[in-house]
Amino acid sequence: MRKNLGSNYNPLYFLASLGSGGLAVSFYMYFMFMVQHPGRPMANFEHVFPLIGKENMAVSLLIVIAIMAIIFMGYKHVQLLLWNIKEYRAFKQTEAFEKLKNSNAAVSLMAIPLTLAMTINVLLIFAGLFIPNLWNVVEYMFPFALLGFSAVGIYALIIFKGYMTRFLMKEGFDPVKNNSLSQLLAVFAFVMIAVGFAAPGAMSSTLWVSTIGIVFSIFFATLAIVLFVAHLILGTAAMFEHGIDKIGSPSIWMAIPIMTILGITFVRLFMGVNHNLLQEANPSPLPLFIVLAVFVSIQLVFGIIGYAVLKKIGYFEDMIHGEGKNAGTYGLICPGVAFMVLGMFFIHWGFVQNGIVTKFSPIYFIMLVPYVFVQLKTLSIMFKINKKHFSVSSKVLVAKGQSILRNE
Repeated sequence: MRKNLGSNYNPLYFLASLGSGGLAVSFYMYFMFMVQHPGRPMANFEHVFPLIGKENMAVSLLIVIAIMAIIFMGYKHVQLLLWNIKEYRAFKQTEAFEKLKNSNAAVSLMAIPLTLAMTINVLLIFAGLFIPNLWNVVEYMFPFALLGFSAVGIYALIIFKGYMTRFLMKEGFDPVKNNSLSQLLAVFAFVMIAVGFAAPGAMSSTLWVSTIGIVFSIFFATLAIVLFVAHLILGTAAMFEHGIDKIGSPSIWMAIPIMTILGITFVRLFMGVNHNLLQEANPSPLPLFIVLAVFVSIQLVFGIIGYAVLKKIGYFEDMIHGEGKNAGTYGLICPGVAFMVLGMFFIHWGFVQNGIVTKFSPIYFIMLVPYVFVQLKTLSIMFKINKKHFSVSSKVLVAKGQSILRNE
C-alpha cells in the first residue's frame, strides 16, 4: 500500500475502511435472515457452522464462501482503518490540514467517527459469528458497547461543534461551493452512532442497558434527521443554482446509506420498545413493512436520479474506469452496500414476516436478485478503486491527481 501521503491525504479515505466493513456486514445478512436462530436476535456460531456439511454440497459451499467473504472484508476494514489512522496523524501536521479545517471540506473529518462506529458494529458481528456460545455472556458485553458508542458519539459531537462554530463565527462556510450533498456526511456519522446504540437497546434483556441504548439512539437519530433536512434543502438549492460539483457528486447517493441506517435503527427501536418496555413478545411486523417501504422508496428516488447525474457528467468513466483520482470516489461504495442491506430487511421484515412472501420460494429468490447483483457489483468496484488509490503501482497517477486532492 502507498504510504506517507502527507498533504495529499484526505480524511475521506476513511470511507474505504467503512466500505469494507459494510461489505462484511452485507455478507452476514445472509446468515441473519436465512439461517434459523430461535430465541436469538442474531445468527451466531452455533447456528451457522453446524450447517456446513449438514446441508447439501451447494448450500455448504455458499455458507463457506459467505464466511470467507466476511473474514476477508473484516480484515480489509481493519487494515484500511489502521492505515488511515497513521496517515491522518501525519496529515494533521501539514498546512493542508489547517486549510481543510477552515473550508467546506471540514465535514470530511466526520468520516472518522463514522468509520469507528462501523468498527464496533463489525466487532459485534465477528464476536457473534466466530465465538461459540457468546450469547450466554452477551449481557456483559452490551455495557461495553454502550461505552464504545458513547466515546465515538462524543468524538463526533466535538468535531461537529468545532467546524460548525468556525463556520458560524468566522464565515468559513462558502455556500457557493456547497453545490453537492457532501455535508450529509455528518448526518451519516450521527445515524451510524444511533444504530449502534439501538443494538443493545433492542437485544439486551437488561432494562437499564436497553433503556440507555434506546434513549441515546433516539438522540443521535433525531440530530441526524434535523441535519438531513437542513443540508438537503441547502445543498439542493445550491445545486439548482450552480449545478452539481463533479468532485462531490457521489454525495448525491449519500441519502441511500442514511435511509438504510435509519431503517435499521427504527427496526431495533421498535423491537426494543415492544420487548423491554411494553413487554410485548410478538409485536405485529406491519409497521415495519410500512416504514421500510418508505425508506426503500426514498433510496430508489435518490438512486435513479443520482445514477443519471453521475452518468451524464462522466463520473464513472473518469473516476472509476479512467485516470481521475479522488478520495470522494469511495462515496460510491456505501450506497451499494446500504441498498443491499436494507433490501434484506425489507424482504424479510416487510414481506416474509407479514406472510406476503414465503421464505425460499421462487418469488423470494427473484426479489433477492437485484440486491445480490448490486452487492457483487459494489464489491467489484471497490476492488478496482482500491487498486487505483492504494496500490504502490498507482503512483503513476498521483501527479495527475494531486491538484484534485488539494481542492477537495
